[in-house]
Formats: sequence, structure tokens, C-alpha cells
Amino acid sequence: MNILILGSGGREHALAWKIAASPLADKLYCAPGNAGIAREAECVALDLADHAAVIAFGKEKKIDLVMVGPEQPLCAGIVDDLEAAGIKAFGPSKWAARLEGSKGFTKDLCKANKIPTAAYERFKSAAPAKDYVRSHGVPIVVKADGLAAGKGVVVAETVAEAEAAIDMMFDGGLGTPAWEIVIEDCLIGEEASFFALCDGETAIPLASAQDHKRVGDGDKGPNTGGMGAYSPAPVMTAAMNRRVMDEIILPTVRAMKAMGAPYKGVLFAGLMITKDGPQLIEYNVRFGDPETQVLMLRLMSDLVPALIAARDGQLKSFDLRWYDDAALTVVMAAKGYPGAYEKGSVIDGLADAAQVEGVEIFHAGTKADGTRILANGGRVLNVSARGKTVREAQSRAYAAVDKIKWPDGFCRRDIGWRAVLREK
Repeated sequence: MNILILGSGGREHALAWKIAASPLADKLYCAPGNAGIAREAECVALDLADHAAVIAFGKEKKIDLVMVGPEQPLCAGIVDDLEAAGIKAFGPSKWAARLEGSKGFTKDLCKANKIPTAAYERFKSAAPAKDYVRSHGVPIVVKADGLAAGKGVVVAETVAEAEAAIDMMFDGGLGTPAWEIVIEDCLIGEEASFFALCDGETAIPLASAQDHKRVGDGDKGPNTGGMGAYSPAPVMTAAMNRRVMDEIILPTVRAMKAMGAPYKGVLFAGLMITKDGPQLIEYNVRFGDPETQVLMLRLMSDLVPALIAARDGQLKSFDLRWYDDAALTVVMAAKGYPGAYEKGSVIDGLADAAQVEGVEIFHAGTKADGTRILANGGRVLNVSARGKTVREAQSRAYAAVDKIKWPDGFCRRDIGWRAVLREK
């Protein structure tokens, strides 16, 4: 098969690494890719917003399957356009991708189908939103309705903080002014990420993970796209996994089918595990980043048949095998991230770091300059490792981090701390 991956981050490198190992993958392309992906696939300079260009490339190279990495092309309907052109694609339709593209849509779907989630209200202007906050009290969560690269959520501890978040979102602080915001109760518990593969009718569980959103050790500082992750999440017991499938994932798949927008692809549920059980915080309609990096390290089965089965509606009798090992990834980011940062600094020591037992290094924001690897983004590397325990995976990942010579980068030094405490 000729396979095309769309995207350029650590998630796409992990997917390329896994797909390249499949005996079904004859030729692998990635658009636009990065310096690490170039070792697994032929990188192609395509603009993912230019659907016609992606389709033309797919036809020219006789692409058998397109794997869409990021959410923006999915919400823009690239799967619909590829399928209409006769090119098979893995991922949800534009209509189904509203599960991530509109938080208000997802909250209404949850309410209509009794899917556990925080109580909420939707607002199209600042004044009634602020009135609601004052009458409701804090802590409270303010969310921009559309895509915001993981930065469109503010957990406000004070009324002033909530009001500032409302103004920021309506005034375009996330790039463009929000047309609507959702304000919801603040859930108390432990967060976890849960992934399921869906074919429009059937869903099968993949695995759980826990990521670290805050930029600093001890979960301090502003939110980021994710500073590290590990899998499995200890809070996700076998019983809890079953509850998530029965109470959240399967009702969502049934509801989407009933409204004429069957969901195909990977469904990523951001959860809060409360004293009463799992509650849905939000849905993402693609593999997570950096969670994919740890999922791919733990996946024993060939990924490609699973992608095809999801696209073709054939998951009913499908099964995937996983390593019992834990996996952990540490994000190395450019100094200044998630604020302003410089590009172009040189990264050395990657070959030495990759020699550490159990380690794989997935590139995110990198580019090649001859034989040199340069930083080319905010989150730049994902130093990932497998181990018999989270502690062993953590130890291996940080041993590799310490071999990387990049004075202009930084990372958190406590990824996996909750799981390591549990293991003690």
C-alpha cells in the first residue's frame, strides 16, 4: 500500500514510525513532515489547507490510504474531500469532527444522551456570561467554542480571572474572536485520556494515558499543548475502562449515527475521574499529542489493518494487542514556550540519546540543515521510553534527555510523578 500521513508533529512521527514497520506499507509519505519523520517516510511540501493539492498528490502517487494527524484539516472536511475524490482516508467527516470543533455541540449531545459531563451554559456575548459567573461562583471553567490548539480553556479560581478569560476570548485573544463560549462547572478528580477506535457503528478501546498540560514541574505555570505523557493511566482500572466505554464512548457513537453523522476514526476522550465515576471534559477527533507517542510504543499489533477496519466499518470482530509495559514521553521545548521562543538553535547528542535501552526519540518541531538538526517550533522533541514500570520508563527517558545537548531547550523533570508515587 501507498500511505500518506498528514501533519508535522511528534504525533505524526510516532504514527509514521509505527506505520513504517507494517508489512502492508510499501511506500510511506508525510506532508509536510519534519526532520525525524524523514527517516521513516518521504516528506512532501504540501499545504494541508489546500485540499485540491492534497488530492492531486494522492492521485499522482496512487495513495491507498491517507492518515490525517491534526484536527484543523479534519474540521475543515479534508476526509470528505478525499473520499469524494476516491481516496480512502482515516478520520471523521467534517460533520462528525464537530465533536472537537464545537464544544457547545458536544455539550448539547452529552445532555441529550445522558453522557456524564459538567453542568454548563453557552454564551454569545460577554455581559450575560459575566452575570452567570457572578451568580454561579468559582472555581469555574471558561472555554472558547472552536479550535484553539489546546489553549482555549481557562480554569478560573476567581471571578476576576473568569471575567478576564471571557473578555480575552471574545476580543480575539486566541487569534480570532470566539463566536461563542461555554462556561461549565469545575470538576474535581484526576484527569485521564482515553482512546477508542470507531467505525461509525462499533467502537473498540485502545489505551489510556495521562498527560501533563502545565509548563512547569509540579503542574505549575500556564497550559501548553502538553509537556509529557505516560500510559497506561493507573486511575484507569479495567472496571473504569468499561464504564468509560459503556457510559461515554458507545452512547456518543450511537448518537452520532442517529443524527446522520457516523463517527469514524479515533475518538480521544479527555476525562475527569471523579468520586462518582468518569465525566467527559472534552472530545478530540484525532490521536493526542504527546499521548500518541506512548500509545504507539505500547501497541504490539500492526496499526495499518486497524486504520483500514475503522474506515471500512469492520471493527466488530477486530482486536488489538498491547505490551503490558508502561511507556513515558518527555517533551523538550524551546525556551520561552508556550510564549515567544526562538527558532534555529542546533540540537546535538540525539544519536547517543537514542542508544539508551527502550528509548525512541520522536521529532516535533525540527528541521534538517545538512547533517544538523535545528529547532523549528515550540515543542521540539519527544524523548520516549518503554519500561516494565512507569518508574523504569521515566528513568530511561530522562537518561536519554541528559545526553541531548541543546542549551536553548528545556523540559519538565517530573513527568509521570503521580504514577511513580503509586508504584512506591
